[in-house]
Amino acid sequence: MQGMGAGRCKGGSAPAEKAVDVALRPAVSPAAGDAARSASSSAGPGTTWRKVLHVDMNCFYASVEQHRDPSIRGLPVAVVGDPAKRSGIVLAKSRAAKAYGVKTAEPIWQAKQKCPQLILVPPDYEAYKRYSRLARSIYYDYSDLVEPFGLDECWVDITGSLSLHGGSEMLVAQEISERIKSELGLTVSVGLSWNKVFAKFGSDTDSGDGIAHITPENYREVVWPQPAEELLWIGPATKRKLNAIGIVTIGDVARADPQLMRNLLGKMGLVVHSFANGLDDSPVKPLGLASYDTERAEIKSIGNGLTAPHDITDEASAKALIWLLSESVAQRLRSHGFRARTVAISIRSAADLGYCTRQCALPFPSCLTSEIAEAAFSLLEAEFCERELGVRALGVRATSLIPSSVPIQLDLFGAEGVQERRCKLEALDNAIDTLRARFGNKCVMRMVELSDESMADVDIERTNTVHPVGYFGG
Repeated sequence: MQGMGAGRCKGGSAPAEKAVDVALRPAVSPAAGDAARSASSSAGPGTTWRKVLHVDMNCFYASVEQHRDPSIRGLPVAVVGDPAKRSGIVLAKSRAAKAYGVKTAEPIWQAKQKCPQLILVPPDYEAYKRYSRLARSIYYDYSDLVEPFGLDECWVDITGSLSLHGGSEMLVAQEISERIKSELGLTVSVGLSWNKVFAKFGSDTDSGDGIAHITPENYREVVWPQPAEELLWIGPATKRKLNAIGIVTIGDVARADPQLMRNLLGKMGLVVHSFANGLDDSPVKPLGLASYDTERAEIKSIGNGLTAPHDITDEASAKALIWLLSESVAQRLRSHGFRARTVAISIRSAADLGYCTRQCALPFPSCLTSEIAEAAFSLLEAEFCERELGVRALGVRATSLIPSSVPIQLDLFGAEGVQERRCKLEALDNAIDTLRARFGNKCVMRMVELSDESMADVDIERTNTVHPVGYFGG
């Protein structure tokens, strides 16, 4: 959703040189399953372990704002949405604000009750993207294997390049931390391990501006006692399922019977079981420095969402919002060279804040704004008629993507001239894209988008930001 995805504040102010050096052993418990036993038994003294860093910029949005404005450094600062547009929540907070109990995603009024002197700053996503690119340029000085995980986080695999930088992974981690601080004015938490999951665990559990070094010697003493939800991919719902059967810590997950985990969580039960045992061997996926900050080599879907300035209860406002979102989605489909075979919408009800999704297949793979908007509106219209509830927030997403270069199978009995008309519409969309690239996204607007004055000035493409993506690239 637009305006969300705030960076997490770690708190604390430990110096970058301070590191928690944890010795880990590759062996796992006898109850960890066949795969775990096989992996541990085959890991001998000569095993070559990867050196993977996970770098997480502390209090990212708020830290960027404090670096840009020295007058608010060290003060309680919150980056917040616009209450007039009903997005008046805390997106990110500084360490000083966190000390007052200010939390991400809470309403502004509630945050101000906790900290009356709280300084409120609107978000500047272009600035955050710029800082993210600058940080990534530093990581690329140490390895070409850099994988973003949101604007403020990256994995860096330095296994192959370690000999070029002193041969010490701790030295590299300290140098990256110091460079981020001196060159960008920000602090980072660094997790260092032999796999991506434990590297992220290290940075997530660091108090801030420090380095957590988890090696394959004795991770059970440090990782396993922590709550299960500290492990990647275990969210609130999974935590409740695990806690219900007495699985509370990461160690409990690791020691659980694999079949029990599969019965409880499906295939993901085996995944989190292997994660807890340190058996993650997923590679750090390289991404070009010139690419978008969180774009993956294989894009699975493109979408955008918005909390409406007012509850959507009439057809004109619904169409305006649908077209506004569809413009952004279709424009990004064309810029990335994709067509979509499926359109999906997500709806948050104004009455009870309930959430639902609907999707449908398109007759032909498409990147046309009109076809995506019409499909999305049909889905929304059906939901309106079914529930008769107003809409507070709406998202439009294009999925089942194929490259634009792939030929489209024509309908043998289709209406004559349909494809010719579609080609003309695509040429028109491309011409509009060219104009917007030169003169801004508001230089050409469709009449339907102007039918609701409260949304007429929204430049959704400019304010769009890319937020953390799924671990498996979904």
